[in-house]
Amino acid sequence: MAAPAAPNKSTSERIVLFDGVCQLCSLWVKFLLRFDRKQRFKLAAMQSPQGQVILTRHALPTQHFDTMLLVEGSRIYTRSTAFLRVMAQLPLPWPLACVGWIIPRALRDALYNLVARNRYTLFGRTERCLVIDPTQAERFVEHP
Repeated sequence: MAAPAAPNKSTSERIVLFDGVCQLCSLWVKFLLRFDRKQRFKLAAMQSPQGQVILTRHALPTQHFDTMLLVEGSRIYTRSTAFLRVMAQLPLPWPLACVGWIIPRALRDALYNLVARNRYTLFGRTERCLVIDPTQAERFVEHP
């Protein structure tokens, strides 16, 4: 089987990588599908072939997922910074969440890590990655 093609590296490319078996992450994806009306972001489960390519390219773990990631061109953002960068690019009222920038990153990330460590307990875990609605397939990196 051929290795998946690496996603386009254009500087305008924005990809949100998420844990495909995490229920909280699935809610995040559904949120983005609903509110990212300009379709600024592509999505990819970290467990997917394309997600694995992106993780490998950035020398990130390919088996243990403790943060969602935002890839913008050649830059990668993690934890609260990734979350706030995504929220800033959505329509109102969502950029208002960016008031979180005033909180020092160490504190933001500590809160993020607390939720991330307990996400399966609090929100659940599935055995399979999120099932993609065929009408939204183009929003995912795996689908050209």
